[in-house]
Amino acid sequence: MLTAVDHVQLAAPPGSEDLLRAYYSGVLGMTETPKPPALAARGGCWFEAGDVRLHLGIERDFRPARKAHPGLRVTGIETYAARLAAHGAPVTWDGLLPGHRRFYSEDPVGNRLEFLEPVRS
Repeated sequence: MLTAVDHVQLAAPPGSEDLLRAYYSGVLGMTETPKPPALAARGGCWFEAGDVRLHLGIERDFRPARKAHPGLRVTGIETYAARLAAHGAPVTWDGLLPGHRRFYSEDPVGNRLEFLEPVRS
């Protein structure tokens, strides 16, 4: 029986860890968590905020995810979108999901990210 999603893994190019730290910690406000030593040797970074865990793994032949993406639930979506835009991240609003406000963005290596907040009726 499935009980939860433990984490979502995204890929990143070799040598991008500093960009990832600046974005996921500095812009999104997530906390970097240490990788186990055997996995740290592979590069990449792990981040978390509450129950949300994102793992960024290094992929030698990296191509950003253009369609696949994590859907990240936020509070204060307008403020969150403004924060991303102020840091130069693209913000593309999409009103097609009933009962939600949402926008899409990209991390600094081009991975697609969805941010959404339920609309209270």
